[in-house]
Amino acid sequence: MPIDFKDTEAYRLILIDGRLDSAGSDEIATRFAAMSSGAKPFVMVDLSQVSFLSSIGIRLVIQNAKSLQGKGGKMVLITGDNEHVSGTLESTGISTLVPLFTSLELAEAAFTG
Repeated sequence: MPIDFKDTEAYRLILIDGRLDSAGSDEIATRFAAMSSGAKPFVMVDLSQVSFLSSIGIRLVIQNAKSLQGKGGKMVLITGDNEHVSGTLESTGISTLVPLFTSLELAEAAFTG
């Protein structure tokens, strides 16, 4: 399952592509934790290319968001126009812990605003 990141001066953008189910989450768990562990205090996770998001995938995101918050950082999620992922996340109430945005520009504004 592809996972990559890009750094800017202000934040790290993590890009995830594929299925965040049990197998996909297991495959990227270590890399995702390393990528979001505090190289930058602000981390944006782009889930717009995720085709399926299970409770295991949501737990992976929450664990890493909490870990980053414990170090004084902040994580936000970008869903783009991926209604499946945004609907799944909204139904869990995750946005109280990890804010959701539909675009990179809106997420960037949250960091700089």
